[in-house]
Amino acid sequence: MGKKQSVSSQPAKPIRVSAESIWSKPLSKRQKAVLDGVAKSQARGSDTQIDYSDIPALSEKQLAQFKRAPKKLVAVRLDADVFEWIRQFGAGYSTRINNVLRVVMSQQR
Repeated sequence: MGKKQSVSSQPAKPIRVSAESIWSKPLSKRQKAVLDGVAKSQARGSDTQIDYSDIPALSEKQLAQFKRAPKKLVAVRLDADVFEWIRQFGAGYSTRINNVLRVVMSQQR
């Protein structure tokens, strides 16, 4: 005989709701008030309430981390099967090739 489930461990009954009923449901007064407040603050475009005083300035070393490495335009010859494999993942295959080479380079260091 199997273990009997307690009342608290019984699965809840699923609720079926269509997307149309969710979107057509009217907003409550509280929801409308919250949305109105957000809309007004966005319309003002004011970020004066944000206190930036506790955020330290970034050092030159930290800022240098965000600079992209200079790129060089090169032509490379790849085997057809390698090229098709890298292209199968979609657009940006030259960036993908660069990332693969960067991983190999970092493993060699």
